[in-house]
Amino acid sequence: MPKETFFNLSEDKRERIIDAAINEFSIRLYHKARITAIADNAGIAKGSFYQYFQNKKDLFKYIIELIVNKKLEYINNDMLKNKEKYSFFQLLREIYLSGIRFAKDNPRLLSIGNILINNKELQNEIWGEQIDKSSEFYFQLLEEGLAKGELDPSIDIELVSILLTGLNYSLIDIVYKDNDTIDPDNLAEEMETIDKMLYFIENGIKKRE
Repeated sequence: MPKETFFNLSEDKRERIIDAAINEFSIRLYHKARITAIADNAGIAKGSFYQYFQNKKDLFKYIIELIVNKKLEYINNDMLKNKEKYSFFQLLREIYLSGIRFAKDNPRLLSIGNILINNKELQNEIWGEQIDKSSEFYFQLLEEGLAKGELDPSIDIELVSILLTGLNYSLIDIVYKDNDTIDPDNLAEEMETIDKMLYFIENGIKKRE
């Protein structure tokens, strides 16, 4: 986490530092990202950086935390506040759709997330804490789905929560591969892809009699 001195800065200066960091981490692999570039683009001395963060990893972990929290803001608030009114699969559909909306509005943040997803070593070292937070979110949904009698009681919900987290990122990759000009006001194609994914989750791949 940032040092207390970072939070004592003016909001404008904090935002400049965070924006410069997001820009650097979105265009370079983590190990090639440069503190000098972040400091220059934020308009601060390189030495000042260490007054606000322990090191590059400290800053990067903070950026990842901001990304996770921002992504959660894209989920329909009514569905979160009144989860009892919706089925597990309605909620899951909204979560996946919110991921598409987030990706469309935040391409730089999506790029940072993709770098992590495709780098296992870095993922385990830095992303693990936030992956756990996302998995816990799905874990709670699964528990509620089980309580409603909507899901197979024999499933391992800890394992499934991890799988659902990974599927969320895979879904975004699929949508962007097929259509890199997503219209947030017309998500018909994206919803078709999401519904195919949900069909797979709900029904599996085994042929039924």
